[in-house]
Amino acid sequence: MTGKLRIATRQSPLALWQAEHVAAKLRAAHPGMATELVPMRTRGDKILHRSLAKVGGKGLFIKELELALLDQRADIAVHSMKDMPAMLTEGLTIAAVLERANPYDAFVSMHFDNFDALPDGARLGTSSLRRSSQLLSRRPDLQIIPLRGNVQTRLGKLDMGECDAIILAAAGLIRLGLEHRITAELSSDQCLPAIGQGIIGIECRENDASVIDQLHAIHHDDSWQAIAAERSLGAELGGNCQSPIAGFAYPDGDQWTLDARVLTPDGRQIVEGQMSFARPGGQDAGQELAKRLLDDGAREILAEIAASS
Repeated sequence: MTGKLRIATRQSPLALWQAEHVAAKLRAAHPGMATELVPMRTRGDKILHRSLAKVGGKGLFIKELELALLDQRADIAVHSMKDMPAMLTEGLTIAAVLERANPYDAFVSMHFDNFDALPDGARLGTSSLRRSSQLLSRRPDLQIIPLRGNVQTRLGKLDMGECDAIILAAAGLIRLGLEHRITAELSSDQCLPAIGQGIIGIECRENDASVIDQLHAIHHDDSWQAIAAERSLGAELGGNCQSPIAGFAYPDGDQWTLDARVLTPDGRQIVEGQMSFARPGGQDAGQELAKRLLDDGAREILAEIAASS
């Protein structure tokens, strides 16, 4: 199969790594294919002095890439699936996902061996309400330090002493060859992963049959099962960046298990649940578990957060 595929991507080192990783997989699957990266800065990359919750959420990282698809300046866009809003832009689709990398969060510190070793009042750097709410539920004494910027920028702030520890996605550190910076991995009990964390998704125009056909060659079905469950959970909950929601689906013997958690921003209230399902029933399982959480108190938590944002 021949032809040039234009790949829209953010300009951060991690995003460029992910885009080139997708390009390499496509070239291997389709000998003779040419690929071209189309790097661009998104609004989320430009606004670094305010939290994502205050400026519109993670969708700020994808809008420019999606416009490039709709304007036919690019053929596909590569995303971290944890950055994708529950509802996709009309006319676009996630046509393929790659095999999930490490889905967990990493504790990174220069002085403390793990999260539990942090002293009272320690400064913990994170820009994620999902992370901060879960960790505050275990340690309400912590000072949460808002942390924006790419992986290297965040590590630099830790190295300069602005925080005692920071929390980053383990997958991003591993992909950038920075696995040695991981001090400890946070368990799901400590910090349940974000919906889609560790999964690279590939978006394209939903009517572009030839591109969709090319992408099928690198699609990973187990990761798709996980995404179906997790994203339907998030969509049914109606959450966004202002909503501390965590959801993680994983194979469990002959079945799959979906874990979910909704918290208040201060971590004092938690509604959580679990559901088993057989493939390909992830979408139904996500919707059913979300409804259960809403009835158990998540509806009130999310309504209060929406009213105060």
